[in-house]
Amino acid sequence: HTPTPSTGNMPRRSRADADAALDDALASLTASTAAIERASGLPSTTTNGNGVDDVDVGGGATKKRAAAQLTAKARERAIERDMRERTKKYKVSGDRVPTKGIADKKTKAALKETQNLAEEAARAAATREKWMAIDEPGVLEADEGEKTFQFQQRDIVKNVDLNAAKKVFDLDVPNTGSYYVDYSHNGRELLLGSSEGALSMMEWNRHRMLGETDVKERIKCVTFLHNEQFYAAAQDRYTYIYDKRGLEVHCLEDHAHVNKLTFLPRHFLLASIGTQGILRYQDTTYGKIVAQFRTKLGECDAMTHSNYNAVVHCGHKNGTVTLWSPNQGSPLVKMLTHRGCVKGIAIDRSGKYMVTSGVDAQVKVWDLRMYKPVHAYYSAQPASNIEISQRGMLAIGWGSTVQVWKDALATKQNSPYMRHQFALGQKINSIKFCPYEDIMGVGHSRGFTSLLVPGAGEPNFDTFVSNPFETKGQRRENEVAKLLDKLPSETIQLDPDAIGKLRAVPKEVQAERRQAAITAELSSRKAQREKNEEKTKMKGKNRTSKRYRKKQLNVIDDKALAKMEAKKAREAGVTEKRGGVAAPGATAGAASTAPHAPSDVSAALRRFYK
Repeated sequence: HTPTPSTGNMPRRSRADADAALDDALASLTASTAAIERASGLPSTTTNGNGVDDVDVGGGATKKRAAAQLTAKARERAIERDMRERTKKYKVSGDRVPTKGIADKKTKAALKETQNLAEEAARAAATREKWMAIDEPGVLEADEGEKTFQFQQRDIVKNVDLNAAKKVFDLDVPNTGSYYVDYSHNGRELLLGSSEGALSMMEWNRHRMLGETDVKERIKCVTFLHNEQFYAAAQDRYTYIYDKRGLEVHCLEDHAHVNKLTFLPRHFLLASIGTQGILRYQDTTYGKIVAQFRTKLGECDAMTHSNYNAVVHCGHKNGTVTLWSPNQGSPLVKMLTHRGCVKGIAIDRSGKYMVTSGVDAQVKVWDLRMYKPVHAYYSAQPASNIEISQRGMLAIGWGSTVQVWKDALATKQNSPYMRHQFALGQKINSIKFCPYEDIMGVGHSRGFTSLLVPGAGEPNFDTFVSNPFETKGQRRENEVAKLLDKLPSETIQLDPDAIGKLRAVPKEVQAERRQAAITAELSSRKAQREKNEEKTKMKGKNRTSKRYRKKQLNVIDDKALAKMEAKKAREAGVTEKRGGVAAPGATAGAASTAPHAPSDVSAALRRFYK
C-alpha cells in the first residue's frame, strides 16, 4: 500500500476546491442551525437556489423575515463561539484580572489598558487565523493495520506533486568529513559546514549555490546571524564571521575553542561555549562582549536557546542542564536531567517543553513551567542529535537512524510518526527542520540529505516576522526594523511577561516600610513642633519699640535718675508725697506692716495705719 500524504506546504488548493469547501462549510452550518431551531420549536428555514430563505410553515412575508433574522443570529452566534475558542490559545496572561480592589487610579487605568490591548491582539490574531490562514498542515494517513513509520521516503515522493518531490534530494560527497546544517530564519537559504573545513551556502529550493569556501581548518558548528547575509562558524581555534559569498568579515578571538554556537535574533547576541566551559555573549551590532561566565562544569557539547525568553540552556558532562542569562553570573536554574553526559538539548517553539538526550540512552521531556519530567523515551543508542519542528514534531538521530515523533511532548506516544534508515550507513552529525516547510535536513558523514516530513512546518507565515519570498528591498527594510526593535540584554529573564508588571513586595518588607514611614512622620512632627515653639518664644524680639528700650537701658538722664531714686524710696517704705512719712502697710489688721498712727493724723488717713 502506498501512503496518501497531504502536506500544507505544497501547492495551494485551487479556487474551485476552496469554493467547494466553503459551500460545504455553509451547508453544514445551515444544517446545524436548522437542528437548533427544531429543538427550540422555531420554524426551520431552508435556502433556495437564489439564496433566499424559505420557511417550511406558511404565513407570508412576516414569517419569512423572522426566520431569516433567526438564521442570521444563529450564524453570528456560531461564528462568535468559534472566535472565542480561537482567541483562547492566543491569550498570554490568561483570564482578565479584576481591578475593583486597586486603590491607585493610575495603576488601575494602566492595568485596564494593558489587558484591553492584550485582548485586542489575541482577537486580531484569531481573526487572521480564521479568514487568512487558509493553508492546513499536512499529515501522513495510514490505512487500517498499517503504521505511518512503515512508509519510506521513496513511497512518499511518488505520491506528492512535482514541486514537493523536488525538495527531496541528496548531496553525496564522501571523504569530505561530517556536515553541520543550519537554515535561515525564513527557510530559504541552507548553510553547510564540513568538519574538514568546507563552507557552502545555497538556495536549496532552487538548487542554486550562493557561495563556498575552504577554511582549511576543522569546523565544529555553524549558525546564521540576523539574516542570510552573514553567518558564524566555530573553527578549531577561533570563531569567524563570513558573508554570503564566503568572504571572512571578522575573527572573534575572544570566542576560542568553541563547540556550540547559538544566535539570539531579538537581542542580536551571539552565544558560544566550548572546551573551556566559558559562556560568552557578544553583541553583533557593535562587536563588544556583553557578558562572559565560567560555568565551572567543564567542557560543554550541547547548547541551545529558547525562542520564548531567550534564556540559553547548556548541557554538561555531569548530567545537569543549566539556564543562563547575561544579567546574572550564576545559573538561573540548575537541573539534574541524566545519569551521565548530556548529548543534546531542544526546546519547542512555545518555550514550555525541553527535550534532553544523554549517554543513558534516554530521551526525556521536561516541563519548563515546573522544571519536572513529563515522560521519557528510550533509543537503541545514545541520541546525540535532537530537534523540534515549528509544529512540535520531535526528531531524534543516532548512528544512521533518524526518527520523527508526532505529538510526543504533551503526551507519550507508543510508536514514532516516521523513521528513516540511511542505506550506506552514514553517521548522523546534525539535524535541522526547515522553517515554513515540511522538510528536515540531515547532515551526515557523506554529505547532506533533505527528507520530506508532512506536517513539520508551519504552513502560514507572517511576512512581518519571516518572509520566504522577500525581495532585496524588503530584506533591507526588515533589517532596519529589527535593529530598531532590538531588545537590550537586560530584558533576558525566565519570565519575559514580568517586564512592565507590578512586582509584589514581601510582607516583611511591607512591615519594615510601614514602620519606617511612621517613624519618619513622628520625627517630622516633632521637628515642626520645636520649630513652632522657637518662633513663639522669639515673637516680637526685633520690633522697633523693643530695640529702642534696649538702647535706653544704659542711658542715665534726669528722668531715669528720678525713677531710680523713687524705686529706692519705695523699697525703703517712704514716699516723697507724704513728706517722709512711712507708706501704708501691704496688709491690714494687727499683722499689718504699716506703722502706728501718729497723733496728728487725720481721721481720713487713720485707716492706713495700725
